[in-house]
Amino acid sequence: MKLAVIKTGGKQYIVSEGQELKVEKLPYNKGDKFVFDQILMLSDKEGTELQIGNPIIKDKKIQAELLEQGKSKKILAAKYKNKTRYYKAYGHRQPFSKVKIKKIN
Repeated sequence: MKLAVIKTGGKQYIVSEGQELKVEKLPYNKGDKFVFDQILMLSDKEGTELQIGNPIIKDKKIQAELLEQGKSKKILAAKYKNKTRYYKAYGHRQPFSKVKIKKIN
């Protein structure tokens, strides 16, 4: 079983084959197959074989499938000023994509 570190949506994720994870929203539709090409590191499970990119590994790719698109739970935030009766509440739901890693090449 191989492990990899990928970069997507400005974040880095440790992934392995068959893993499902939530990442920042991707421009694909449900059921689409696509490729992560920004691989920062590759390793086998035992750690005997390790490839580190400079900054990315160019000849390797990770095949993935988009399982669903959605929005996470609402995050509530507020502005408050003391002694002036000022209170403003607002919320935000971050969009995400649920992805399944199919194969690490």
